[in-house]
Parts: sequence; C-alpha cells; structure tokens
Amino acid sequence: MTVKTTRFDPADHLKTPEDVVAFLEATIEEDGDDPEFIARALGAAARARGMSEIARAAGLGRASLYKALSEDGNPSFATVTKVARALGVRVRFEPAAG
Repeated sequence: MTVKTTRFDPADHLKTPEDVVAFLEATIEEDGDDPEFIARALGAAARARGMSEIARAAGLGRASLYKALSEDGNPSFATVTKVARALGVRVRFEPAAG
C-alpha cells in the first residue's frame, strides 16, 4: 500500500495575529534554544501575510528578509522585532519555568 503525503506549510493556517502568536509561542515551547527554528517559524508567519507586505512594513528589502528568515538565515534581533511589529505581534519575555 502506497501512502500519499502532501507538504505541510504552516503559513497556510496563519490567518490572524492570534494565530501567529499561538504558532510562535508553540515554536518557542518546542525548541526555543534553536534560533534557526525560530527564524523559520517567523518566516512562515511572514509568508502567511505576504513577504513583500511584511518587508515594506518592517522597512526591509524583500530579498534580504527572505534571506534572513531562510533555513540558513541569521536575522538580527532588530530584524526579528521589526518583523514581529509588521506582523502585529510583539516580542515578550517572561520568567523561565524551573
């Protein structure tokens, strides 16, 4: 029996800022120590809204945003906060669990 699979893209399911927050929080919970994993999740959220729109709202070039949020990207914290603001969410810190 052959199993047919399709590629899952979280960007297809991120419709609201609340969706984006839940997705990014789940990303941090799953592997908050992996900056590449977080950058890819932020990239999925940006793709959901439209990379050009997010780049424009963040004051960044579209190509540089794609590169920063790619699998091999290494976005600066400034880029992360600009993208978050453009997505309508904010970066927040809280005490780490024991």
